Formats: sequence, C-alpha cells, structure tokens
Amino acid sequence: MPKRTRFTTWRPLATAATAALTATLLTPSAAQAAPRESLPVHSYDDAVREAVWVDTGLDEDRDGTTDRVAVDIVRPREPAQQGRKVPVIMDASPYYSCCGRGNESQKKTYDADGDVVQMPLFYDNYFVPRGYAVVGVDLAGTNRSDGCVDVGGRSDVQSAKAVVDWLNGRGTAYTTRTGTERADADWTNGRTGMIGKSWDGTVANGVAATGVEGLETIVPIAAISSWYDYYFSQGAPLYDSGPEWLSHYVESPDARARCAAVQDELVDGAPRTGDWTPLWSERDYVRAAKKVRASVFLVHGMQDLNVRMQHVGPWWDALAKNGVQRKIWLSQTGHVDPFDFRRAAWVDTLHRWFDHELLGYDNGIDREPVADIERSPDQWVTSAAWPPRGTHTATLRPDRGTEPGVGTLGLRRGGGTETVTDDPRHGETDWAAGIDTPTPDKAGFVTGPLTRDLRLSGSSRVTVTAASSTPTAHLSAVLVDLGPDTVRDYADDGEGITTLPDRTCWGASTAGDSACFKETRAKTADVGHTIVSRGWADLGHHAGTGHGEPLTPGKRHTLTLHLGATDHVVPAGHRLALIVAGTDRGLIDPPADTPTLTLDLARTSAQIPFVGGTAAFARATAGSHAEARDTALDGVRRPAVTAHRVPGEETR
Repeated sequence: MPKRTRFTTWRPLATAATAALTATLLTPSAAQAAPRESLPVHSYDDAVREAVWVDTGLDEDRDGTTDRVAVDIVRPREPAQQGRKVPVIMDASPYYSCCGRGNESQKKTYDADGDVVQMPLFYDNYFVPRGYAVVGVDLAGTNRSDGCVDVGGRSDVQSAKAVVDWLNGRGTAYTTRTGTERADADWTNGRTGMIGKSWDGTVANGVAATGVEGLETIVPIAAISSWYDYYFSQGAPLYDSGPEWLSHYVESPDARARCAAVQDELVDGAPRTGDWTPLWSERDYVRAAKKVRASVFLVHGMQDLNVRMQHVGPWWDALAKNGVQRKIWLSQTGHVDPFDFRRAAWVDTLHRWFDHELLGYDNGIDREPVADIERSPDQWVTSAAWPPRGTHTATLRPDRGTEPGVGTLGLRRGGGTETVTDDPRHGETDWAAGIDTPTPDKAGFVTGPLTRDLRLSGSSRVTVTAASSTPTAHLSAVLVDLGPDTVRDYADDGEGITTLPDRTCWGASTAGDSACFKETRAKTADVGHTIVSRGWADLGHHAGTGHGEPLTPGKRHTLTLHLGATDHVVPAGHRLALIVAGTDRGLIDPPADTPTLTLDLARTSAQIPFVGGTAAFARATAGSHAEARDTALDGVRRPAVTAHRVPGEETR
C-alpha cells in the first residue's frame, strides 16, 4: 500500500501423478532423470510481448458496456513454436502507471504498437527464460483498463479472476481495448500463480478466496486479508480517511471522471464510526477462506505498520482450518519486499516454489520447514510448523506494584485498579521507554528478568475490563521485550533496509528492461526495548457486534483486543511487559474525548502463545519477583532452571 502521510498437507498435483506413472514404465536411470529445476534455456530477447483486453463481465463505470482490463504478457517464443504450453506467473496491480512497483518504483513502458517493453520487477527477466509466461494485469480503473477502482471489492477481484478464467479457456479477451477481434490463450496450460506485494498481494488473496479453477498458488507479500482491518482495529480508526482516498490515489485520470458514483459508494459504505458494514463483508477474504484451493506462500514484516500483522494470524489460521498447503516467511522489516531484504535466498526459494507448484517438479520444497523467521538482522531460523508444535496459550495476569502504573505480570490473579489518562501525544515507544516510571498515560506490568529464553509464536489476546470517564475511549495493548538488542530499524524511512548504488542482476535483460536492481543492506538500530506485538480497539465496540455505542461514564465494560501475530524470543535476562494505554500515537486516531480509564486488574488478562505454554513461562520466570511467591501456580510445578535451546527452532 502507499505510505501514508500519517505517522500441512501438500495437495497432490496431476503432473506429479503422471510423473509417478511414467516412472513405473521407465528404467531406473530414466526415471531419475525427471527434471527438478527449470533452466534458462529460452531467449528473453525473442520473447513474445503482447497485450490483450479481458472482458470482466462487469460495468462498474456505468457506461453501458462491460469493462475490459489490460493484460500485458511476456512469454517464451520457443514453446509456442514447438506446440508446448507454459504456466503463468501473474501480478495484478493498480500501481503500474500511477506509482510504480518495487524499491525503484518501476512502471510499465510500451513500444509504438502498445506492447510492453518494461515489465516491472524481476519476474519476467528471470522466469520467462525458464519457460514461464509473466502477466501484468492493470486492475480496473487503472492504467489502460476500463472500469473503476473499488478497493478490494468485486471490481478489483474480478479484474484478476477474469484473467485466470481466460487463461483456462473460460473467458473472453480482445486484441484491443474497444475492438471485436478475439484473442486466445492457446499458449498456456492455464496453471497460474499470482504474486505481489501490498495491494497486488491483496488481490491475490481475494482471487484465491473465490476458489477459481486454475489458480494453483499465490504468493502474497505484505498483503491485506480483510480490508476492514486495514482501516480500523475493532472500531478504532487507523487512518483519518477511508478507501475513497486509495481509490483516487491509483485511478487513471479518465477513470476519476467516470467513477464518481463508485467513490460515493465507498464513502457511504465505510463510515468513520468503525462499524462493520456490508462493504467490509465483501472485502473480508478470511471469511471466504474455505473456498481457497490454491497453495499459499505468505511473506510479511513483523514490524509492518502499514499492512499490520493483524492480517497474518486470522488468514493463516483460516487457511490451516481448510487444509490449505502453506509456507511463511516473517522478517523484522516493515513494509518491504523480500527481494530487498533477503534477495538471493528469495529468488532461489520462489524459483523452487513455482517449479513445484506450476511445473510439478519434485524438488523437495514440500519437505522443507514451513516457516523462515528473521530472529535478528540477516539471521534466520526455521520451524517445521508455524506456530511450532508444542505452542500453547498461557494466561498472564497483571497486578499492582509499589507505584501507580508500575505493576507486575505473572500467572497469579491480580487485584485492585489502575488508571490511564489518554494522551494522544504519546505512543508505544514512549510507554516502553518509561516502563519503570509512573506516568498518567499508561499502565505497565512487567515480569522479573527471565532466567531462560521464552519464545512467543502466534497471535495474542488481551482482555481488559475498564470504565471510561467519557462517552468515547480507545484502548491500546502492547507486548514489549525489555532489554538491549540490535534490530532492523523499521521506523526509518527505509523500514529496515538501506538502498545501495551497486546493482546485481537476476535474469536476462533487454535494452528496455534490465534485470539489474540496486542492492540493499539491513538498516539497523541499537535499542533498549523491542515492541513485540500490539493491538487497538474502541471501547464502545465492546459488545463485539460490529457496531459501537456511546459509553456510560463510570460503567465497566470488558473487551478483548486482538494483537498482531508474531514470532519473537525474549532472551534470558530480559523482561516481558504488557502495557495498557489509550491512543497509540501515529498508529490509531484519538477518540472524540480525552478519557481517563480505570482498569479492573482482577478482570484483566493476557492470553499469549508460548512455545511450551504455561510451563515454559513458569520456568522462565522462576525466581523472578512475579512468581517467587508460589511454588506452583495454575497446576504448573516449576522445575530447576537448566540451560536449553529455543524450542521448535533451527538456525539457518
């Protein structure tokens, strides 16, 4: 998304079954010769470059004719000459003309005939010589396409789904935007993989959630899974504008002139109250996860404050429930593409993923760990499953300390109250830096120094019972690792990377489309604390119905905040903290009032997924001030402390 100005079980492949049958008919030496990797044997210079316009079947701009979306294609010439069909890698995007793609903001360029010269990113340079077609789709209302941008709705999704249908012989395309000459996709076998970062990856999620036949895999990078969660968090507004701002940002000039009605519908359907409306239901792909047939290779930055980690946990879990084949990379970056934080490993892994999913090659990627996690800058570990097996939720309780707002966090139920006065001038970094100092804008609850490493993996919840002094109030809940570390500087403009002048090349080049891109390196920062996870909510939405209500001052309400998924190890010697506060500056908008919140600690708790569950937390806090008072809590007896490695993790 554009940067705002404000602060498993593996699915059998038909090709694999065919390969197995063939192997029984061949000699052992012939069977062993089955390909495991696509090779760059096709000419990129001689690749076919063409454009077609696919009929979406919709008339979003209300001009009386169905909309056509522009589809630019780069494909190897040799397979077509030999009567062989190729799979497709597709990036459907609203950014090809307005804003560009990738770290260098590349845009599509065209020759005099209107055929694409530069396809942004490295996909065509690298994969076309290896026998793939690469397809760039202009979403409806953008670049050379008809229609209107509806920000994740049926027009966005149908823009790309119609292309998948056409690639599989179920749709209609034309050689020009307004002509009648048909275009056939007789050069492809229809097997399609969608990829893209941000809005592009979001469209991939949306198309997969239709269950369209022929979409074999998607690779969503920093992608949205529910558009409501991009604009609101349980009723609390994350931005001061709605989807109409994004629509206007990416639409082509002629689309803006004809799409006023769609703009009005976006405004009316997304009220700034934070209430759930039918507009959000249409744009909630998590609810439709049961339709997903495609495999999913998900990539996200754990410090992405644009498309936040709240988009990962629910989507990942819903896919798991549906038995979808999954793989995941989690980095320390913000809103950054893996090509710019782990380039060589990314190109290699993506190559093998597409070879397996679209060509059916048995290259072993299905037997590798499901998760790659960046534990510190450029240092990665793997997990066979994610969250790792043996991960269980522990319920932690805040309790009062010796000073107001400076409490403890442990397994024992607390008591009494704490008060927090909303101060929109401050946010999570201020609260964490002053964790041991009483301040009126936050309540902090902290373990003692851990005696062994403690790994969090998955999505946390914080249940808060609070009374507000005013009719409106927002809540923030933040988990913090208190201790020194060197991390990627996600708060920097590069969001964890620095772009260098030198270039490296990834595939073949032409005069108009270079395969060489600027190198990057990790941009790091030495910190005294690390924000592990965060979540926000409007207390007026405590009923969980999707509709808020004014608060009665002084009346207690209970609300559970859903924090973003994460995977983080709190090292021995560090402390784990829970902070409860009001407005998180730069991340949510403040309420209409300036409330003081009174927290009922006996009815407040945090449900945190630890590898090893409650027992792991008890062992890690044995001897700390929070747990020293009892020999066993919640039925957990704490054994003697011994050195151990982080469970469920392998260094890579």
